[in-house]
Amino acid sequence: MQNKTLTIWLITTLTLLSLHSFAQEKSLPDENKMSPSLEHIRSANLITDFLSRYHYRRIKIDDQLSASMFELYINSLDPTKSYFLRSDIDKFSRYILNLDDALKIGDLNPAFDIFLVYQMRVEERIQFAIEQLQQDFDFSKKENFYIRNDDTEFLLNLKEQNEHWRKRVKNDILALRLSDKSNDEIKDTLTKRYNNLLKRTQKLNSNDVFQIYINAFASTIDPHTSYLSPRTYDNFEIRMSLSLEGIGAMLKLDDDYTVVEKIIPGGPADIGDKLHAKDRIIGIAQQDEEEYTDVIGWRLDEVVALIRGPKDSIVKLRIIPGNKGTDATPEDISIVRNKIKLEEQAAQKNIITINDNTIKVGIITVPTFYMDFNAYQNGDKNYRSTTRDVKKLLTELIKEDIDSLVLDLRSNGGGSLIEATQLAGLFIDKGPIVQVRDSSGHIDIHRDKDAGTSYQGPMIVLVDRYSASASEIVSSALQDYGRAVVVGETTFGKGSVQQIIDLNRFSRQRNENKLGQLKATIAQYFRVNGESTQHRGVIPDILFEASYDRDKYGERGLKNALPWTQISPVIKSPHTIPQKTIDKLIYRHNNRTQDNAKYQALLDIYAMNNDLQNQVSVTLNQSEREQAFSVRDEKRKTLENIIGLDNQPNEDNENSSLQSELAIGITDDDINNDILLIEAAQISADLSELWDEKQQAIFVNHSAYNH
Repeated sequence: MQNKTLTIWLITTLTLLSLHSFAQEKSLPDENKMSPSLEHIRSANLITDFLSRYHYRRIKIDDQLSASMFELYINSLDPTKSYFLRSDIDKFSRYILNLDDALKIGDLNPAFDIFLVYQMRVEERIQFAIEQLQQDFDFSKKENFYIRNDDTEFLLNLKEQNEHWRKRVKNDILALRLSDKSNDEIKDTLTKRYNNLLKRTQKLNSNDVFQIYINAFASTIDPHTSYLSPRTYDNFEIRMSLSLEGIGAMLKLDDDYTVVEKIIPGGPADIGDKLHAKDRIIGIAQQDEEEYTDVIGWRLDEVVALIRGPKDSIVKLRIIPGNKGTDATPEDISIVRNKIKLEEQAAQKNIITINDNTIKVGIITVPTFYMDFNAYQNGDKNYRSTTRDVKKLLTELIKEDIDSLVLDLRSNGGGSLIEATQLAGLFIDKGPIVQVRDSSGHIDIHRDKDAGTSYQGPMIVLVDRYSASASEIVSSALQDYGRAVVVGETTFGKGSVQQIIDLNRFSRQRNENKLGQLKATIAQYFRVNGESTQHRGVIPDILFEASYDRDKYGERGLKNALPWTQISPVIKSPHTIPQKTIDKLIYRHNNRTQDNAKYQALLDIYAMNNDLQNQVSVTLNQSEREQAFSVRDEKRKTLENIIGLDNQPNEDNENSSLQSELAIGITDDDINNDILLIEAAQISADLSELWDEKQQAIFVNHSAYNH
């Protein structure tokens, strides 16, 4: 049904587009200055038409959308509100309620008018910043540099703007002074950095402007709908290719910084454990280079190009660790480039024995939901997949006579929907696992069709803020069937489905990629109980202290995210684990962790991280900054030492005796220092003591009378 609808849209739109293109060709702007091209107008018309007709969230292109689009476009150009003045925004106000009308007729000139002012403001600010490098700053003076964000207002006048940039330059100089750079080195580094920022702004072409502008439109609908220009899509394909050789990290731009969004499980960065989420990459050097290239203010694709390289070569990164604050001293790390191997992303097993070695807890870690499609399509009966690997590991663990199980889905961002459905099916009898509703309202129910289970005992699912999509499908299904107790942090909350539309199907030169691609949200996931995982995420039965602000992180922290909603359930009488059992587990968890020095040290580190993430200013007094960083660093080291103490049992905790065996890919140190995994194993052991054969029979056979 969905494909048929899209086909009708493609045919209809192609006819309309040909007529509209003819009308537009006569009114195209002068090609000698930056202006929208015919391809941009074609793409805009296609995108506008498709999203207004077939996006999952039915939208109206009206004044309300126009106002949101205006705000997002300005924010895309100037996220820290450091370049535009309040007077510029006032002059642009004529566009606030007119961008919707302009889109409808293919008029892209407002985007270029605003961008030209932005370019001029950048040139003015960079010239001012370079002039400031000649000043003698007093670093004994007590003053602060305030970090600008979405909540700040545009600077009122040139005087306010100059003061902000004076402090910004002073802050840049101080950061390099604290890295033991000489005055000449500091001036040289910052002059290059500021000039590079200017050059990159000047190099932005009409394709870049169009992409920023049309993505402001797409982002008013939902944060996962976006336009990929031809160059961006080419880079996207390279990143998705199995032959990509790099460091295994997802990057994003935040102001002028390249920030690590996520470390990919099984990649070089993950294995090396030197680079982490929220780290900012400020410099890059190759293995034979002594001097780092300063990449502050660079385009993301240019940064990625420097990081990418041949297998077994070394890339050196200069980073500001995300857990040490914006005023931290940069650190240099090295990573050996390599391919992300399936074996390193595969499910792994361990056993933790606790309670004086009387209870064996099996651990299965699933970094991603994978399937070797090539091997499967070629008829290889031994093809690798998440479900097949986990089933094998379960068989081995059962032979080891485990008493309970922990399924670790932390940092699992998703993957194959088929694998998610089949994996959940290992723990319940056949039945529905997830519902998918498309933009037309049609609901498709994905089921586990294989009767029987691979494991029938007590079970914990461990999740965190990075557990998303397929991970949320599995954890929510097992929670809804009462098959497992979910513990950890509230999950990410991505419950939507995207599809890529190739706009080049409308190009007159069919073999050329001129129009780019549209990634649009076309469906949404729903749990078997009818609730969405979207926005809200999966809320654990036992909630661990969060290492982040729950309201700011994940889908709920993204602008214009699809809201939480619900549809009809597909199981008649949900059988959850009795609340009195959950209450007993929570009671034991609280009693155990409040006296656990390592667990409490971890909570203290979380509190430090949250304080740093919410920093609104940094001191420009050198001695104050050095002292503040020294105190913070000493406190962090003390807490990390507590967490990293020897692996002997805590004498004060009768339940904390543990040992790790059968480690595959995960070392004993990894297990023993993984405080949250150990606590999940403790909860799993508690559950095994509360488990009985009657409960087991109810849980295992529950789906037999629900589907």
